[in-house]
Amino acid sequence: MNKEELRTQMKGSPKIKRLLDYLIMNQRDARPRWYVRLLAPLYQHRGKGSKIYGSVRMDTPPYRKFSLGTHSVVESYSCINNAVGDVVIGDHTRIGIHNTIIGPVTIGSHVNLAQGITVTALNHNFENIKERIDSQGITTKQVVINDDVWIGANAVILPGVTIGLHAVVAAGAVVTTDVPENTVVGGVPAKIIKRLS
Repeated sequence: MNKEELRTQMKGSPKIKRLLDYLIMNQRDARPRWYVRLLAPLYQHRGKGSKIYGSVRMDTPPYRKFSLGTHSVVESYSCINNAVGDVVIGDHTRIGIHNTIIGPVTIGSHVNLAQGITVTALNHNFENIKERIDSQGITTKQVVINDDVWIGANAVILPGVTIGLHAVVAAGAVVTTDVPENTVVGGVPAKIIKRLS
């Protein structure tokens, strides 16, 4: 049985998933238990010449996919979290200092994320005013950042967003909708400020 078949089987059995989740994830800290983190090199895919700095918080339980392409870098004090969805990073991509990536997120090749960026596919549910927010669960919507994208410092990329090929996101932008290829977006919420020809 390969890894994908095992993941599918675990998702199909709520009892097994709850048990494994308890054994793998520290519920209070919302991160893998220390003994799981020790085994991370065995289940994470790291391409040739890639680097993850020692101060990076890798919240990557083995029941989701984490893949870092060849010659890609995750810089210091970043947090990578695939607990609710896969995180796949392409080749020759740089995740800058103090970035937070919460899956499901796919980042292409030759992408540059500056410092302090949040890319999150996760949202907390809050619609029921008679129930506490922390008991209403979460939803996820895949984020896709295509090849050859540059995202400026302190930008926020929200759930469900796709950023097109050769696009630029200005520093401090909050991206709530898709970004067409060959454009520059900026502002809160981000809007197209220039088309690249």
